[in-house]
Amino acid sequence: MDTLYRLEVESFDLGSDVRAVGLELLQPETREPVIGSDAAGIWAALLPALADREPWAIDFFAHLERVRDFCRRNAITFREPNAHAIIVPQPEQSQLQPLFERFAGETFGVRAGAPLLKGDSSVEGALAERGVDAYHAAYTAYLFCSVCDFEGGFLTVLSTRLWASEVMRRARGALESLHVQITRPS
Repeated sequence: MDTLYRLEVESFDLGSDVRAVGLELLQPETREPVIGSDAAGIWAALLPALADREPWAIDFFAHLERVRDFCRRNAITFREPNAHAIIVPQPEQSQLQPLFERFAGETFGVRAGAPLLKGDSSVEGALAERGVDAYHAAYTAYLFCSVCDFEGGFLTVLSTRLWASEVMRRARGALESLHVQITRPS
């Protein structure tokens, strides 16, 4: 089977104090973002692979009633560290695709790393105030913090430990059976 989609991975310059890798999921012929069920399945395979063996969680900070209702209806474990954030710790693989598909139109975050084991009240409180901008001051303590804009076909990974080449390596392993070409932008 031929390649269906392209995942372009590149280092981003977001300033001298931020190291980032941008991922864009595209239709190869049109360069339009991949959305819907196929995209949700690809992102659901990719994010756990990026985290590898580190604990990880999804951070929601908007439309919390909808997130809460969806999680309850689908038996997805979540916690509410404050009135303005919902954290979904390491959902089951079978729960990820429906979760990402349902909330693809929202911007949310994913963190991976040891600070999740104890909870990180400073980040979780800042999410309520500043959304994913809260990651700017915190990402160096984690394997990564990422900003998910799946409706736009984007994932931005903030990390001091994951270079674009390592993101590509992990993506290839996770996406090889999904017929996704992993490449640098041309």
